[in-house]
Amino acid sequence: MELLGLEWWQVLIVLLAGFWAGTINSVVGSGTLVTFPTLVAVGFPPVTAQMSNAIGLVAAGFSGTWGYRRELREASTIARKLTWGSLVGGLIGATLLMQLPATVFEYAAPILIVFAILFVVFQPRLNAWVRRRRQADGDEPVSPEVSPLPSGQVTPALFILVFLTGIYGGYFVAAQGVLLMGILGVFMTTGTLVHANAIKTWLSLDVNLIAATGYLLFAFDRIDWTAVLLIAVSSLIGGSLGARIGRRIKPNVLRTVIVIVGIAGIINMVLPLVNG
Repeated sequence: MELLGLEWWQVLIVLLAGFWAGTINSVVGSGTLVTFPTLVAVGFPPVTAQMSNAIGLVAAGFSGTWGYRRELREASTIARKLTWGSLVGGLIGATLLMQLPATVFEYAAPILIVFAILFVVFQPRLNAWVRRRRQADGDEPVSPEVSPLPSGQVTPALFILVFLTGIYGGYFVAAQGVLLMGILGVFMTTGTLVHANAIKTWLSLDVNLIAATGYLLFAFDRIDWTAVLLIAVSSLIGGSLGARIGRRIKPNVLRTVIVIVGIAGIINMVLPLVNG
């Protein structure tokens, strides 16, 4: 039985992947490493899966950003400055995806997934190192209360790294949040990790939004709206309800799921290249 042009089990798998991605994003991030390989596994071409997935995840990005609205107001000066780097980087990355031959992405995607999986696996160590560094510098408050930022300074190194991450995110969405969190945690000279997480959520939305706009304007025929709808609805629900579920699941379990799904996606993309 077909539903929205897909078999019912394919629809169910994509919906579960979107919901699971929302859960993962609320705990460790990198939900795209579940949704993108899933879309490829059920038959969507890699470039179509990437574009449709990026557009679908915009909805979840808005809900996440709204949840951090207080911290974003406090960090508005830094967020505004870094937004330009993310937007320009995202535009370049999206342009590369639209202009380069599809075969380039088919070869690059498995490598990028491996790169993203490594960041997810080593994220706890990176976060622990960042936390130790900020506590040693006196930047991490003892109280859980979020204090206003004393300044809005953005170093050239921070801006350039955010710009480069924007290019990566515009071309391949997966794990850009993990990259941004590591960069902000190390190079943001003021504020707390809560502020860094809020800015990360905002910048990730910026990249997804600018990339989605580019796809809509210049690659409309390569977007699959069934995939967009399924990912948008399920990730939005997962982003709100998944947080409650995610708090009860050990992060290592979620990371294991990411690695398994990511490896399955790599195999699914590499086999046609080898056989072809």
